[in-house]
Amino acid sequence: MAETQLKDVFKKVRQLEIRTRGLVNNIFGGEYHSAFKGKGMEFAEVREYQFGDDVRAIDWNVSARRDDVFIKVFEEEREQTLMILYDASGSGGFGSEGQFKRDLAAEICATLAFSATKNNDKVGLVIFTDVIEKFIAPRKGRTHVLRLLREIFFFKPKGRTTNIGIALDFATRVLKRRAIVFLVSDLMDGGFIEKVKLINKKHDFVIIQITDPREFELPSVGLLELQDAETGEHFIADTFDEAFRKNYEARMSQLQANRKSQLQKSQVDVVSVSTGRSYIKPLAAFFQQRELRQ
Repeated sequence: MAETQLKDVFKKVRQLEIRTRGLVNNIFGGEYHSAFKGKGMEFAEVREYQFGDDVRAIDWNVSARRDDVFIKVFEEEREQTLMILYDASGSGGFGSEGQFKRDLAAEICATLAFSATKNNDKVGLVIFTDVIEKFIAPRKGRTHVLRLLREIFFFKPKGRTTNIGIALDFATRVLKRRAIVFLVSDLMDGGFIEKVKLINKKHDFVIIQITDPREFELPSVGLLELQDAETGEHFIADTFDEAFRKNYEARMSQLQANRKSQLQKSQVDVVSVSTGRSYIKPLAAFFQQRELRQ
């Protein structure tokens, strides 16, 4: 990578860090901590019994030695692992609202990664298309997160189509202990529901679906040459044709409804975000709802 290009890489990642830092400090850092509890409780210390303490926590051995009543104090075993599965397929290059889907996905990944780091969790990354493009093992720290973001922004994938199942299989193999797993994708794929059920049983699994308004509603602007971002196929669509537009919109709405129904039956958490709106409100709402379920 040329020196000028390298400087541009660091500049863009730095801007993203600055943009997400305030969100993490003021909103998502605490929400993330509350939504994803640690693996359990571990012993911290003993202290003298105080009125109102749970008598079941009394340490009778220590109390006998010190001739007073002492209780065991436990604290949350906080350290966890966050694994981000980032969909780098060709459809991420679409965007009608001044932002590509892949850029929105990258910013969400940054918010998640910095939230995890703020809570001293490890963060790992899987970049995938129809193959596993890159895997970065979970580690702690800001420097590590910046490396992940550089990969997300500037990695050049070999594949263009999507295979979500292969990413879920890979994550299941490499994660030996229970982890938090976020799939960040537009879900332009089928046949992955059974794999979702499996990973959801083993890990704390969440899907963030990236959408764009024009994927569900075509403008009436005449003849349009459209291209499938993943297959490269070109075709001409007459958007003045009201029947065509309605048929397209009905088909896309039904596809989305079917996918939503399948995921709900699988009891998987799904957060839908759009290039046409801020992701802050839906993501914050998810964290808050998740906390209430704990």
